[in-house]
Amino acid sequence: MSTPDYDIAILGAGASGLIAADFAVQLGARTALIDKGPIGGDCTWSGCVPSKSLIKVASVAHHARTAARYGIGVSAPTTDMTEVRAYLRATIQQIYEPTMPEALRRKGMDVLMGAARFLDPHTLQVGTERIRAKKILINSGAEPRIPAITGLSDVTYSTYQQIFENDRLPRHLLVVGGGPIGCEIAQAYRRLGSEVTVIAEHLLPAEEPEVQDLLSHIFAQAGIERIAAKAKIVCHEGKAITVETLVGKATGDLLFIATGRAPLVRNLGLEAANVHYSERGIEVNKFLQTTAGHIYAAGDVIGGQQFSHLAGWQGFQAVRNALLPGNNAGTTAAMPHITFTSPEIAQIGLTEGKARTMFKSHDLLIKSFDISKVDRAVNEDDRLGLIKIVARSNGLILGASIVGERAGETITEIAIAMRNKLKLADLAATIHPYPTYSTGVQLLATKMAVEHAFSGTSGRILRGLSALWR
Repeated sequence: MSTPDYDIAILGAGASGLIAADFAVQLGARTALIDKGPIGGDCTWSGCVPSKSLIKVASVAHHARTAARYGIGVSAPTTDMTEVRAYLRATIQQIYEPTMPEALRRKGMDVLMGAARFLDPHTLQVGTERIRAKKILINSGAEPRIPAITGLSDVTYSTYQQIFENDRLPRHLLVVGGGPIGCEIAQAYRRLGSEVTVIAEHLLPAEEPEVQDLLSHIFAQAGIERIAAKAKIVCHEGKAITVETLVGKATGDLLFIATGRAPLVRNLGLEAANVHYSERGIEVNKFLQTTAGHIYAAGDVIGGQQFSHLAGWQGFQAVRNALLPGNNAGTTAAMPHITFTSPEIAQIGLTEGKARTMFKSHDLLIKSFDISKVDRAVNEDDRLGLIKIVARSNGLILGASIVGERAGETITEIAIAMRNKLKLADLAATIHPYPTYSTGVQLLATKMAVEHAFSGTSGRILRGLSALWR
């Protein structure tokens, strides 16, 4: 075999590919980063960046609309979607600039713009150029999963790839899908002034049942209608769009399809590379190796959980495994995820239901409390939420769920604890600054640790020792 052009070629310059390429360059590897464009992938252009920017705008409108309850008088807000779109574009551009091709090339990598496909296990066609690489990492991401709804192909609709370019506030938004992006967009548009109907059997079905119930209550309070059923038929009624289910229908003037994302494995020529895949994604082992040992895959393209932070972490691990001795696992139980509704919903590790299928009841400590017991939440008027921890009887933390305005920040403490196998007593014994949301974690951990210590024989011994000491 002739000398390859590169030590590693990385297909896809989203969250996973950017971190992977940066690490490969730091290791001194001859690195090619390949993308059909634009650099940054879904996260920058149609995911995390514009969605959180839209949520910020919607939050400003909501706070203006509710300012009177705090003694602040303001006029009723109005929404100019062309200006909203301009704000989203500006935030995207600011985050994109450090990852522009010329900025990446200055770091020492080659950036090749064009669609890539395998010609053989080591050779890639990129546009009109052909390159070879010793190792290859596939980070091609995912695309919107379009459901099989009768009539959908005959109407105009948006997915996450188009919704952030919308320059018109709809009178009535229809959202098909109850996952994170569906819930975030539904609440944001309601706060911007649209009527909103969500068509979904469940809201955030992967979360704890009490979290789902709480979000349903929050949405109902906000005036977001919900049809708890699958969409069956979509059709035009004049200029409007109607979505029908078995239990009812809704009519609106903008349809948003948010029914998940499918790994993007089309047109990569994976057969020529001897890489096995299915509609669920590229097959990898626990070290992120594909069926072709020198080819790795990471992020959304391998299926499973689809989060930018997971994709970036896996991209790093894949390069480490490809270019350094030994192997690191490409999965972890300490993987937090967040839905950026208001309040935020954060979860990590096992839910109570999953824990009960894996452990006996006497080996579990499970407790939750209302977030209104956290003083900072009361200060912030953040009264709808909860903190829940699932742990082993020895105090080892298995998982947690947090609903609150700072849930995404607060869950990080649990992630660090799980990653380092800290126990409830460790969280309880750590002094937390007051008043913060994180004190809620300390309070709950303390309550769980103390209640367990004072249960059964150990409790009788402790009380007896205290009596003797007194």
